[in-house]
Amino acid sequence: MSVLAVPGRRVLADLVPGALARDIALVVAGAGLTGLAAQLALPVPGSPVPITGQTFAALLVGAALGWQRGGAAMVLYLIAGVAGVPWFQGASSGMPASLGYVVGFVFAGVLVGHLAARGGDRTPLRTVGTMAVGNLVIYAFGVPWLMAAAHLSFTKALAAGVTPFLIGDAVKIALAAGLLPAAWALVKRK
Repeated sequence: MSVLAVPGRRVLADLVPGALARDIALVVAGAGLTGLAAQLALPVPGSPVPITGQTFAALLVGAALGWQRGGAAMVLYLIAGVAGVPWFQGASSGMPASLGYVVGFVFAGVLVGHLAARGGDRTPLRTVGTMAVGNLVIYAFGVPWLMAAAHLSFTKALAAGVTPFLIGDAVKIALAAGLLPAAWALVKRK
């Protein structure tokens, strides 16, 4: 059993042998995957926030690693990026206008990991709900930060930091709804 796992509640990462070394490797890998996915970016006209793969990665990391490891991976991603590791969008670091979304990754990773441990990633429908809630958490942190950093009203922050991303988020949720239950199906066959 993992040092960071809850007895009786399993996520995909709990199926990897080992304990502390595995947990450290998974946390670092989860943060690294999120940093890599952040480099897949499309600018959004009129918004300081691009469409990236990091939201998808952050939610997958939370679901696959569970709430403790997923949350720890997102904390590592956040702290290292603010401290200067160039793995935010566009190989940047520091405190960009989109940092609130990254803070939201921490809370979304914890929540999605918690839901996944309770079966929230076992079927496509459950996965859709789990990922949608995770996205809402990210927006709950990202929009207020965007308002403050870019001096936008709430309405303009929604227009710049939420509306352009809804279709992409729906696609990412659909991908997760296929990937996570399929991973569980493969694991159960072995």
